[in-house]
Amino acid sequence: MKSRTLIACIAAALPSFSALAADIAEPPGISAQIRPEGEKPAFVLKAAGVQIYNCKASPDGYEHKWSFVAPDATLSENGYVVGRHGAGPTWEFTADGSAVKGSAKARQDGGAGNIAWLWLPATSVGKAGRFANVSSVLRVATQGGVEPTVGCDAGHAGQDVKVPYTADYYFYTKG
Repeated sequence: MKSRTLIACIAAALPSFSALAADIAEPPGISAQIRPEGEKPAFVLKAAGVQIYNCKASPDGYEHKWSFVAPDATLSENGYVVGRHGAGPTWEFTADGSAVKGSAKARQDGGAGNIAWLWLPATSVGKAGRFANVSSVLRVATQGGVEPTVGCDAGHAGQDVKVPYTADYYFYTKG
């Protein structure tokens, strides 16, 4: 009898969780160029980590420049770590193994000292789960993460540098 009561309580709560997802507002300040047409935000995760850059020599070896390698960040929700964001770029929800991979389609200036805001159409690359129906990812509210402006020269060729950043990631589904 107790199990039936528990199941009934869970079933009654499910519609309210769906309603919450439907009520996620678009991120403030986004331009039309990074707004996914015909999609709606399903959930938001906060990222904290680093953007990794590598000091590379030009083909002739005379110039050196920082080159973006990958992000490395934890994803959190309500203060709890729920996933990872890494090379690809990919986002993985650790509880169910679902994941998506994105490809940058459009960008918006993130402000001085901040990496750009991005619209990344996404495809599922993991198990069925929370990320399985994600069709786009928006990176907004970025803080930090820009490539260094100094320190890349012949003496540092091949070296990586990790630049701290934070961002909000909005995960969209077809609407």
